Amino acid sequence: MSQAGRIITITGAESTGKTTLVRELTRILQSRGLKAMMVGEALRDFCDEHGRTPRVDEQQAIAREQTRRIAKAALDNDVVLADTSALTIAVYSDYIFADTSLYAEAEQDHAQAAMTLLTALDLPWVEDGIIRDGPHVREPVDALIRRALARSGAPYAVVSGQGIGRIERALSVIESVLDAPARQVRLASGGGRWKWFCENCDDGECEQHWLPRAST
Repeated sequence: MSQAGRIITITGAESTGKTTLVRELTRILQSRGLKAMMVGEALRDFCDEHGRTPRVDEQQAIAREQTRRIAKAALDNDVVLADTSALTIAVYSDYIFADTSLYAEAEQDHAQAAMTLLTALDLPWVEDGIIRDGPHVREPVDALIRRALARSGAPYAVVSGQGIGRIERALSVIESVLDAPARQVRLASGGGRWKWFCENCDDGECEQHWLPRAST
C-alpha cells in the first residue's frame, strides 16, 4: 500500500450497523496489540454542527474531509477502520441530488483502502435523527454502492449476520488482509506449499492428496 497504515473502509446503506461494527473491530484489534484507529463520519459531524443535512454544493467538501481524516490516521497507525469513505458520500449525492460529479474523485480516494466491508441489509432499520432518510432508501443505496465498487475495481466483502456473528465475519476478512504480506513471503520462500505428498506428485494443491486412501 502507498500509506503506512492499512485502511479498512466500512460502507453500506443507512442503519446497517456500520458505526457499531467499526467500534467493536477497533476495540478487538487494539486488544491484540495493534495500533488501530477508528475514523468517524465527517457527514455526521456536519449534521451535528449545522443541525441539518448538507446541500448539494456542500457534498464535495465533506467527501474531501472524510478522505483527509482517513489519510491522516493512516500515517501513524497499523490499521485504520473508516466509518464510510468519500465513495459513500458520492453515492448519497447521486441518490438524493442526482449529482454524479463526485464519483471520479471519490473512487480514486477509495482506492487507498486495502479492503472494503459492505454491511448487508439484514439488520432492522432504526431511526437516527436527521441523518437517516428511511428504510426505503436502503436497497437503492446498496445497489449504487455495489455498482461504484465494481466500477472502481476495489476489493470488497459483504458482512452479514447478527451480533457476534457479524463481527466475526468482518474480523476474518481483516485478518486475511493483515496476513497478506506474510503469505507472500511464505509463498516466495516455498513455505506455502507442502512437499512430497506421495510417490507420484509433490504438488500440495493436487486434489488427489485429499481423496480417501484404500487400506493396505
